[in-house]
Amino acid sequence: MPLVELKGVSKRFGKVVASSNIDLRIEDGEYVTILGPSGCGKTTLIRMIAGILEPSEGKVLIGGRDMDGVPIEERDIGYVFQNIALFPHLNVLENVSYGPIAKDADQEEQRKVPARYLGLVNLLDRMKMFPSALSGGEQQKVALARALASGARILLLDEPLSALDARVRMDLRYELRRITKDLGLTVLHVTHDQEEAMTVSDRIVLMRRGRIVESNTPEMMYRAPKELFTANFIGETNLLDGVVVASGDERTLVELRDGSVMGAQPSQFEPGDAVVISVRPECVHVADDGLSAIVRSMSFMGTYIRITAEADSEDILGFDVRVPRGRDFNIGDHVHLGWSMESALVYPRPPGGIAEAVKLE
Repeated sequence: MPLVELKGVSKRFGKVVASSNIDLRIEDGEYVTILGPSGCGKTTLIRMIAGILEPSEGKVLIGGRDMDGVPIEERDIGYVFQNIALFPHLNVLENVSYGPIAKDADQEEQRKVPARYLGLVNLLDRMKMFPSALSGGEQQKVALARALASGARILLLDEPLSALDARVRMDLRYELRRITKDLGLTVLHVTHDQEEAMTVSDRIVLMRRGRIVESNTPEMMYRAPKELFTANFIGETNLLDGVVVASGDERTLVELRDGSVMGAQPSQFEPGDAVVISVRPECVHVADDGLSAIVRSMSFMGTYIRITAEADSEDILGFDVRVPRGRDFNIGDHVHLGWSMESALVYPRPPGGIAEAVKLE
């Protein structure tokens, strides 16, 4: 039995539909990330699970029990907010002790439980300090320890790292996964940061415009996205318009707008079908022949240089070249670009065009 299940859940605010017909199962002990652009309905979704909002339609079940009318404190949930909502007048230990005290735990549990979770987040030496004396990362660790000390089996994380600087975010996301996995918790983590989602998740659920686009493991969402929006949103990709000229069990051949024919993975498309090829920048390479293009820009990215080129087909492609070899290229250079057929995916051309299909709003 899944620990958390949503069945046909929708939420409307007047005429605005924040969530629409959501079906979702989260298994016991699973770390699931809800990913998507701002305004797609991510926070509305977890607030309905928490009981902060009631669904307009559908059911939320936890442990098989219908949560209709069940108050927040009876849902066995810990909630960590984006804006680090600590009690400013309480020190670290008192903040973390709030859950056991509110649940009227015995004195021994009130003493041991907060210390245990402060130890997990490596803040035992800060227990007498007040939130104002802590860094942002330390404050969020305290918020996590407070949620854990409540004894919840389900942890809801609403953009928990977005208010922190880049280095702290990187360190804390590894800590989040380690701690919650060690404790065997079920986690639902909301973020708009794709790298964060790829790092911490057992499974990613991608949302857009109040609906689930698709759900899969981080690796499969990156390597074999089922939807064009997913391919564009998770990681970076090049999207090229074309028409299928041949299709079989070994490859799909697509004619681009300049008349060049490029290969992609096998597909069910028929000759004459309008399609879009998706190929990641790291899979594009300079070849002896292939798609003719002119180098338009170059960006140093540390271990590689991202080169943007304009093809004769008028498509714009990015490709990556390792340092120092990338320094052999210059703006205005003519290049031929290619890729292995295994690295290129094919999607039906959206009726409203590529730009509309991948638009974030």
